[in-house]
Order: sequence, then structure tokens, then C-alpha cells
Amino acid sequence: MSSITQYLNDYRNQPGFPAEYIDLLAGAFTMAEKAGEIHLKYFRKPNLKQATKLNDSDVVTVADKEAEAFILDYIHRHFPAHGIIAEESGCDHDYREWCWVVDPLDGTTNFSSGLPAFCVSIGLERNGETVVGVVYAPYLGECFYAVKGFGARLNGSTIHCSGKSELSKAVVATGVPYDRTVNPDNNLSEISRMALLLRAIRRMGSAAIDLCYTAAGYFDAYWELNLNRWDISAGTLIASEAGVIIEPIRSDRNQSILASNPSLLPAMHHHLLQ
Repeated sequence: MSSITQYLNDYRNQPGFPAEYIDLLAGAFTMAEKAGEIHLKYFRKPNLKQATKLNDSDVVTVADKEAEAFILDYIHRHFPAHGIIAEESGCDHDYREWCWVVDPLDGTTNFSSGLPAFCVSIGLERNGETVVGVVYAPYLGECFYAVKGFGARLNGSTIHCSGKSELSKAVVATGVPYDRTVNPDNNLSEISRMALLLRAIRRMGSAAIDLCYTAAGYFDAYWELNLNRWDISAGTLIASEAGVIIEPIRSDRNQSILASNPSLLPAMHHHLLQ
């Protein structure tokens, strides 16, 4: 990761930036950087141990567990009054005012297959609202981050969503849920319908990266069904701070969202939800 000190100084120099957030953001950067080091220790290495959880599509590796163990230990030592929601460990006092929402390795299937689209996602919620978000993709060398009300950045540079308004020119990301083989409500019909309207659909395999790439304008929109809170806590803040509009599109499939630049949103909403 590039200079954490410089990232923090960029915020310190902004008028009105709350001083209490400096230590919180510094902690998020430190946890993300160390998690990234753990990822790279195992990525494309023969010592990568992996297993499955719900089914053969739901993979967990030693890197997921080791990265999460470091993050949880760091939070317990430096922010002992805070709650935690983490993918592998579940909830710990998640009702508290401050709560860290952690995916230690988003894109585990990519990671376990030697594909470079993976990251650590760390969100900090205050009374249920994300106020700090860091998404770090170590192999790609990309650190996305945001503080509520103070914009979104990638490696120190401000980012903003795209301005495309025509579906035929839009590149859009999506994904399919882990229960796709047993639940026919699996996004495949939506993908088939939208594929005929868009320039292209991409499946990166990481909700956090999809949201951050929409924030940076690399994607023009993104939608997915049946996500979890740890998948999107940091990414939705980063995207919204970059001008992306985020809407829930289902109330019966966990976290199901549409994230789009404002110009494309009406058309995406109309055709996706018809």
C-alpha cells in the first residue's frame, strides 16, 4: 500500500474533518495493509489450504482465516468498545454504537484459483451507518477508501462515477448467488435480459471490487442479489461518496442492490426490475 501517512494528511487538511476519525481511518488502513500481506503470502503458492462451506462454490482458505484473525485481534486491542461483524467469525457485540464490518478476503474463489481480483473490505459503522470504508486489492495495488461526507479516493486521488446515460454504451458488473443451483431465483434471467441491452456485462467475483470500480467509473453500474453485509459495507460508502446511487432492489434476498451512476439509473432500474 502507498503512504498511509499521506492518505491521512489529505483528510487532516480538509476543513471540518472530525479529528476522531483519524485514528479510526489509520486503524482501517493498518488492518487492510496487513491483511493484504497475508493474502500475498499465500496467493499462487503451493501452501494454500482451502475448504468449502455451504457448497462447492463457497470457498474458504487459510488466508481468509489468518487475515480475519489478525483484524479481529487488532480491533479487540485498539478499539475494545467496538462491535464486530466478520464473515468467518460472525457477530461480536454488533449492537454497539461503533461496529466494524469485515470481509477478510472478498473474492476467495478468484484467490484460490490464482486470479488477481480479490481484496480485503473493512467498513466502520456508527449506529448502523457506514462512516469509514477501506477496500484494498493487494495484488492489483489498489486501495479505495472513503469517509462519509469527504469523498472517495483511490491511492490518494479523488474518484467519481462515470457519466454514461445510454445502456448500449454501458459496461455493467453483476454476480450470481452461491445458492444458484438450488434456488431458481438466481439472477440468470436478469443477466440474459440485460446482456441484450448493454455494451457488456462483467463478473469480477468480488462485490467490494465491483462497487469500487463503479465508484471509479470503470463500471457504469452494478447489481447483485443475496449479498451479505460484510460484502458491501465499505464498498457502498466508497461508491456513494463517488456519486453512485445505491438502491435496494429486493427485500427477500438478503442484501440485493443496484448501484449506478445517476444518468444511467432510470434505464437500469426500468429494465432490471421489469
